[in-house]
Formats: sequence, structure tokens, C-alpha cells
Amino acid sequence: MQEKRKRNGVKAVVHEWIKNIKSIMDEGSPVCITFQNSTKGDVSEKLFCEIITDARYGKQSLIRTQRCRVGKFILGKSNEPPAEYYFNSGRYASYEIAENAVLSLSRLEKEYGSLKIEPLSKNSSKFDLCILYLRPEKAMRIIQAIAYYNGTPADIQTIGAASVCSDCVAGTLNKGIALSFGCKGSRKHSKYSSEEVPIGIRYDMLEKVEKALGIIPDTFD
Repeated sequence: MQEKRKRNGVKAVVHEWIKNIKSIMDEGSPVCITFQNSTKGDVSEKLFCEIITDARYGKQSLIRTQRCRVGKFILGKSNEPPAEYYFNSGRYASYEIAENAVLSLSRLEKEYGSLKIEPLSKNSSKFDLCILYLRPEKAMRIIQAIAYYNGTPADIQTIGAASVCSDCVAGTLNKGIALSFGCKGSRKHSKYSSEEVPIGIRYDMLEKVEKALGIIPDTFD
């Protein structure tokens, strides 16, 4: 799957085997996330979804935690469910419903010390998952690529909240692939286009998706 080349005397992984996946994004790079055991890393003042967007446009980050209280809960850095925050935001009819919404979110169960977040173009090793921002037609092709092998519908669960951290990170690790329609917080703060949806793909699913994208007919064939 991986091709290794020497750069300045150091072997680096060249992800040419996922050129179809790289090309399916209209703007920016797929974002790689790698869970590391080391506790080295920053306590970022940015929100998790903002850090992902920074990586989409070329920035590498190594973080232990970040500023978003929902993200801290989802990513396993806090045990305090953000039900009160959700209720006070006016998005749910009662505190009990807000609490139910929080408990419905996918939450990271994996133990780790820090997160390496970087564009695919700068990644030099195996990673755990990647996040892409796609127009609906391109997201459709990812779903079709999965269905090429099993002929079954994708299991998509989203509540319009915690889209990048819960849907696309925790959900992707659980299911292999996760499609989200975004959320108020990530669209407001990380400012991806209203014509885009975020989608997560686990590393072990990439080869199948890549091969199928090269086989299935184009949308307008």
C-alpha cells in the first residue's frame, strides 16, 4: 500500500496509492489524524474543528487537548458531558433532551496521549483516519465506492452536533466511514463551505475506497 522514498536521507511514505481520494477534494488536502502514546504536544487555544481546517490548508499540529468543551468530552479529555452548554445554546427543547443528545454522540474510547493532525501532503507514516470536506456529489461517490464491495447502505448517524469530532473521528473509528452534514459550531468557527460536508475514512478502509473510485463509473458517464 505504501511507497517509501528517501528524502534528505530519511525514508518517507508517499501516498501515491490514494491519488483518487486526494483528487476528490475540490479545495485543500485530506487531513490525517494519528493517535500517539506520547504526551508531548500543545494545549491548543483553538477549537478542534479549527485545527482540522488549519491542517486542510497545510498546517501540522501536535496537540494534547484543545479549547472546545464538547470536543474535550468527545475526544476523551473530559468526563463532563456538555449537556448544560447544549441546553443553554437553545438547540434543544429541555435540559433532559439536551442531555439525551449528548449521550447519543459517538465518543472516543481509544486511549492516547496526543493527536498529530496534518495534511495528507505532509504525512510521512501510517495514520489512523482522514477527514475530507466534499461536495455532496463527491461524498456520494465515496459511499458508492464502499457499496461496490458489499452492496449495502452506509450506516450514517448524525444529529447535527459535534460533527467533526464525534461524527468524523469517533464515529469513523467505530464504523470505518462516517458522513456528517456538519454542525453549527464547526460551520461557524472553521468556516467550511455551505456546499461541503465532512466525511471520515478509517485507514484500513482507504485501499478499498481508492480502488473502487477507479472502477465505478463517473457520475455523468
